[in-house]
Amino acid sequence: MLFRTAKIHTFRQWGLLLILGGMAFMITGTAALVFNMPGARIIATLGLIVGLLTMSGSMVVYFVAGVFSTNAVQIVCPSCGKATKILGRNDRCMHCHTRLSLDPQAPKKPL
Repeated sequence: MLFRTAKIHTFRQWGLLLILGGMAFMITGTAALVFNMPGARIIATLGLIVGLLTMSGSMVVYFVAGVFSTNAVQIVCPSCGKATKILGRNDRCMHCHTRLSLDPQAPKKPL
């Protein structure tokens, strides 16, 4: 695992990437009109439509992350002592990224 983050943070990061990608598509489409590129109307239309779809996708991702967050089990991390939420049986602390588990037979060694 390259980046060790909590599952909720991973969902939110995908939502942020979709927002930034949608904005990039929309800016590219608008720039085609501003700089009078050949086929600017087609580029602008495609850029705005694809940007709208990706930003709508980010809205769905944030909604799903919010639903998961409200249903998550909240525990206190044994390493940092802060409250964190766990999705599923295994997850990581949102603050110190310590591996946490609700399973009593889970191995205690880090990944």
